[in-house]
Amino acid sequence: MRRTSPPREGADAAAPNPAARIATTERHEAVRTTRRRHWALLALTASITLAGAHAQPDDGVYADLCVYGGTAAGVVAAITMARLGGSAAIVEPGQHLGGLTSSGLGQTDVGNAAAIGGISREFYGRILRYYTDRYGADSPQVKACNGGFWFEPHVAEVVLGQMVKEQRVPVYFGERLDRVGVERGRVRFIRTTAGTRFRARMFIDATYEGDLMAKAGVTYTVGREPVDQYGEPHNGVQFGQPYHNFKAPVDPYVVPGDPSSGLLPGVSGEDPGVHGQGDHRVQAYNFRMCLTTRPGNRRPFPKPKGYDPNRYTLLLRYIEAGVWDALQLAALLPNWKTDTNNNGGFSTDNIGMNYEWPEGDAKTRQRLFEDHVNYQQGLLWFLTHDPRVPETIRRELRHWGLARDEFTDTGGWPRQLYVREARRMVSDYVMTENNCMGNAVAPDSVGLASYTMDSHNCQRFAKDGRALNEGDVQIPVPAPFPISYRSIIPRRGEPGNLLVPVCLSASHIAFGSIRMEPVFMVLAQSAATAAKLAIDGGTAVQDVPMDLLTARLREDGQVLVWEPPTVAPLIDPQSLPGIVLDDTSASRTGEWLPSNMASRRRVGTGYIHDGNAGKGAKSLTYEPEVPTAGRYRLTLMSVPHENRATHVPVTIEVPGQAPVTVYVDQRAAGDGGSAVLGVFDLPAGHGLRVTVSNAETDGYVVADGLQLLLEDD
Repeated sequence: MRRTSPPREGADAAAPNPAARIATTERHEAVRTTRRRHWALLALTASITLAGAHAQPDDGVYADLCVYGGTAAGVVAAITMARLGGSAAIVEPGQHLGGLTSSGLGQTDVGNAAAIGGISREFYGRILRYYTDRYGADSPQVKACNGGFWFEPHVAEVVLGQMVKEQRVPVYFGERLDRVGVERGRVRFIRTTAGTRFRARMFIDATYEGDLMAKAGVTYTVGREPVDQYGEPHNGVQFGQPYHNFKAPVDPYVVPGDPSSGLLPGVSGEDPGVHGQGDHRVQAYNFRMCLTTRPGNRRPFPKPKGYDPNRYTLLLRYIEAGVWDALQLAALLPNWKTDTNNNGGFSTDNIGMNYEWPEGDAKTRQRLFEDHVNYQQGLLWFLTHDPRVPETIRRELRHWGLARDEFTDTGGWPRQLYVREARRMVSDYVMTENNCMGNAVAPDSVGLASYTMDSHNCQRFAKDGRALNEGDVQIPVPAPFPISYRSIIPRRGEPGNLLVPVCLSASHIAFGSIRMEPVFMVLAQSAATAAKLAIDGGTAVQDVPMDLLTARLREDGQVLVWEPPTVAPLIDPQSLPGIVLDDTSASRTGEWLPSNMASRRRVGTGYIHDGNAGKGAKSLTYEPEVPTAGRYRLTLMSVPHENRATHVPVTIEVPGQAPVTVYVDQRAAGDGGSAVLGVFDLPAGHGLRVTVSNAETDGYVVADGLQLLLEDD
């Protein structure tokens, strides 16, 4: 589906107001938190003036570059223009900077960190420096921040605010887009619902919805393309994908077994379509919650207005079927907080309830926003208070709550809905699955993407008396791939002074890989650099010389071409301390595939992996002989990579002791892929069993070896 939106008046770009859902008393309490100084810092940005960007009494605000959307990408675009000697202004419909980066997405979807350059890399470096300066290099906070890629929401907002302040970029908060003026193939101005007019030589749309792009008359699409449009096997409707679906049969009807009773809430009665068919559906949205177990900072989960327990009947039946995994995807951030995301067949994704969002007006988006708040807060309330939920689950969740020192003006609830996908531009170059898989290579690179092609579910429907989810696709890419400059600018014949680094020209499934915050920031820097070159050369963005753009981007630290790292040497198991078993010494169930191409240390002749397939049917067991009884540290060896599983179950069976299962994040494994399983009192002789399973894992499960080290060693 292709759509062209002519310039028109309206309030499509309204920013939903989560504060309308939070009690005033909560807001007053939040003001007294210890983080007030951080928010005060951000307030300064609105009053900063920049030479060349100024208000004119009769003509509004003027700058060389007007950035609509104060997302992390919008911030990077504006400070890039300022660093290049131009003037910039950020127009933000809400009251905060950072978008998802400062609204709960604290476990950054990195992909391959070596593919991230420029100001994006600088931002994550500043996060690391923040924790190092504040807590010390050896602190738990620094260790938990994972090199700067995992962070608390307020820290991201503070760092972005500092970067804006350093460049003296003015930020205009509470300014929602109303009208775009286009004349003779150029955007001349934007006007907000407050009546402010912003004029600029160049414009960047940094929103998640592409509102400026749409009002400027740029061609765009919404939904999923059919598989044959671009030759993409993983686009369109996707049945049979194993991820985040129901692991046990769950009856979808109000009265079990009776279709005439109607479908339960959240189950669609629409025709789900056929495999590979294009449709209007977009992947589900949710809120990335920041939770904590610390009593002094824990805020109880609120009961939302209009709470309806019937919305969770399907989840209750799923739990009764023996599956409890709804909230088991939570990364531990610094200061004992989490980034809690969707996980499993029924979780925080409000599946199928966002179709109107991409093109919705202010009232539509506010209604959908409130519905997502009600759904997700209601989910938490249901799981902690409904007596039908097993007490073990209610007790587990009662230890958790919202963090009092986050989102202090909205009662601890994230301000930004995770709009994973909305409008996508259709330009002279469309990024597709072929780019992601290396079958097509963009020659005009302005940055790299490297994350898995990741789409969340798009619909939930009933078939053969069961509830099923559809649309969740997770396909790792073989290597970082270049993103075309033409994919972030409109096609020729459309506005020549507008760039779109967020809602760029990409198919649904390719956008699933590109749509990560570090990549948006990379593309925003490239877009602003191109805008400055267009200003200096007096050209349209479609005519910016690629040699000049490439040279400038490289000078500013952007990574434009992927150069695979040198393969590391193999490690002889006998050269390592303690008892070391290579993967070749383990017994296996299912098919494990050999590999030895990696940039990190590998024990023995290489390593093996599960092929990211046959989940639950493959395991590998080490049974070492312990020569001397004692306390041993057990370390699992793997080869870390961005396509690895994040929750690998490893079961340790010691004679005379109850089995222990720990979960290993093989993407974030330590130096050389080592992950300490724990310290165990082991008897001498045989009997110890360490089993690695691929059950319910979300990526490649890898095995390279097992090490036992006496604590005295």
